Amino acid sequence: MWILHFLPDALILWFCNILLVVGVVLTVAGFFAHRIPVIWQYQLPFKFLGIALLVLGVYFRGGLAVEEQWRERVADVEAKLKIAEEKSTATNAKIDTVAQEKIRVIRGQTQIVRQYIDREVVRYDTKFLPGGQCEIPQEFIQAHNKSTERMK
Repeated sequence: MWILHFLPDALILWFCNILLVVGVVLTVAGFFAHRIPVIWQYQLPFKFLGIALLVLGVYFRGGLAVEEQWRERVADVEAKLKIAEEKSTATNAKIDTVAQEKIRVIRGQTQIVRQYIDREVVRYDTKFLPGGQCEIPQEFIQAHNKSTERMK
């Protein structure tokens, strides 16, 4: 059957039909050859060759029918795949817009937290402890942690 993949579909159909017709003709000629004096001696080869060609023709014709069914199934699956890809593209576009909106909101909130930190740093920047260390309040650390968590 792999040989049939190299031939065009119309040629394969003609090939199968010719095998069937020649097989039928040779089989009938083999069974009636004993009545014709010139070819009565070829009766047995006609029968064998006719039956062999008939079997091959039926085999190739069945294989061609199965091949056509598989091609139809592949075409159906490809059509469904194309529809699924279109739906996937639309869904991905929706997901992208939602994600961009969330990113914009997070960046805005992060900017607000950073502005808050900048305001509060000025307040505590003047309080130095002896030894050159400055005291950082707990709310400043929490605000800083919130801003870095949202950036991830």
